Amino acid sequence: MAEFSVNTNRFDPYRTFMFQVMVDGSIVAGVSKVGALTRTTEVVTHRPGNTLSHQYVSPGLTKHEPIVLERGVTFDPAFHEWANEVYNPEGLGGVSLRHFRKDIVVTLMNLQGVAVRSYKVFRCWPSAYTALPELSANDNAIAIQSLTLQNEGWELDEAIVETAEF
Repeated sequence: MAEFSVNTNRFDPYRTFMFQVMVDGSIVAGVSKVGALTRTTEVVTHRPGNTLSHQYVSPGLTKHEPIVLERGVTFDPAFHEWANEVYNPEGLGGVSLRHFRKDIVVTLMNLQGVAVRSYKVFRCWPSAYTALPELSANDNAIAIQSLTLQNEGWELDEAIVETAEF
């Protein structure tokens, strides 16, 4: 039985290496890794006073885990500028409370570069920023900077539907 309704010969799930991240309507250059979109809902247990040994469970508060974006160090100032919206070395007077929260869009693509899943992540703001990683003359590695984004939830863009692959 086919796993995909349009691409009936496809049985494999999509790969994780074709994606893009948009902030303020622009693709963020060089993002090489996006942390998982994860939410957890607390479990609230309760027991009526007339029950000896049975416990009931209900959903409690839902938390959306931070998302970490990683990319190679470049001259693109996007991470640095956004991180400085929350922190400014001149003190609280320099922090922009108007612009530090932003919606982002994370889009997964198939091998032909066609969007197959897209999520809008709401009210993100940087809680941690690594401008320059630990440097070592003994490593053969790329210098990676990271931005940890707190968020208030995400939703699937249901307008993106499965398209025929070639």
